[in-house]
Amino acid sequence: MRPTLSAMARRPCRYIVAGWSMGGRLLVMSVLLLGLAACATTNSPQLQWDTRVSPTPLVWPAAPDVPRYSYVGQLTGEENFRRDEDATAVGHKMVAWLVGLMAGKSKPVVLQRPQSGFTAADGRIYVTDVSRGAVYVFDPTAGRLRVWEMAGKNLRFITPLGIVPGANGQILVADADLARVVRLDHQGHPLGSFGEQELSRPVGLARDRERGEIYVADSRAHDIKIFNDSGKLLRTLGHRGAGPGEFNAPTYLSFAHGRLYVTDTLNARVQIFDRTGKFIRAIGRRGLYLGDLPRPKGVAVDRDGHLYVVESYYDYLLVFDDQGKLLLPIGGTGNAIGRFYLPAGVWLDERDNVYVADSFNGRVMVFKYLGGK
Repeated sequence: MRPTLSAMARRPCRYIVAGWSMGGRLLVMSVLLLGLAACATTNSPQLQWDTRVSPTPLVWPAAPDVPRYSYVGQLTGEENFRRDEDATAVGHKMVAWLVGLMAGKSKPVVLQRPQSGFTAADGRIYVTDVSRGAVYVFDPTAGRLRVWEMAGKNLRFITPLGIVPGANGQILVADADLARVVRLDHQGHPLGSFGEQELSRPVGLARDRERGEIYVADSRAHDIKIFNDSGKLLRTLGHRGAGPGEFNAPTYLSFAHGRLYVTDTLNARVQIFDRTGKFIRAIGRRGLYLGDLPRPKGVAVDRDGHLYVVESYYDYLLVFDDQGKLLLPIGGTGNAIGRFYLPAGVWLDERDNVYVADSFNGRVMVFKYLGGK
């Protein structure tokens, strides 16, 4: 005797569908999906690091030296949102299987060519991706990955690169080919843009929260343009050249501890300025030795004043002290854990996690700063 739908609804996690007609199966599948969804309400997806099983903890530097950094995991895409492996998760797998029967399989959304990012106080992780032409939002509260592709009404991102938090909860995105900085709200809705008349190829972004000033690295113009939060151009820092305060294709920026850090990429160095634009010092040089900066990209600073520079030519994350002395290299070319392939941006969060956009490996690698000088 066939069970009634009311009886099945009282036992939503245990069904048998064999022997039913196609119409009956579709009806039962619909009830199944509703029932299994009800079973799963207490086990929503959680943001989990893709740690790749490692027999021993990965730390830098290796023993017998005192470890300063440890491997946390990596972000790759939708697969970072998983449920605990329990009975409820089994129900979700059944849902996925049934959906696959009715709608066909779909590939998970993954990072393609991540460039830079930031981590907000609420735990959201924002990552720009030039291959997808979008901003990826790893949202732990919602338990899902969001992809924001629109830079305006009927206007898509083309080459989103720099991204920083703006005023009043906004997100600012520099798009090199659109030649503007786009404003987005917390849900990814475009709110307008600025710099269309002043910028030629914006790449990196940084913001001085105290002054409400936004720094934009204009790679093609070889300068740094400073706007206020309303989008008005206030002043320009530097011009093309190789001297102090001059630039050759500047790319990434960071603002920390009252100082502006500029990756002066084709001059093979990082320049440091105070918030008035006064030159303080330059770090790095062109060369072939570990610690040289033939192609520097991302730049960031931690709470102890350590300077992080992505050296993209030889695929390293280099850690310097505040005077420019090399303290530690992490990386080398490859796709294993702790190695990179054309890395781009680097940033830190409030919990001392260090994020590296490992561009051609299609991931963001995450390390934990353990402290110490």
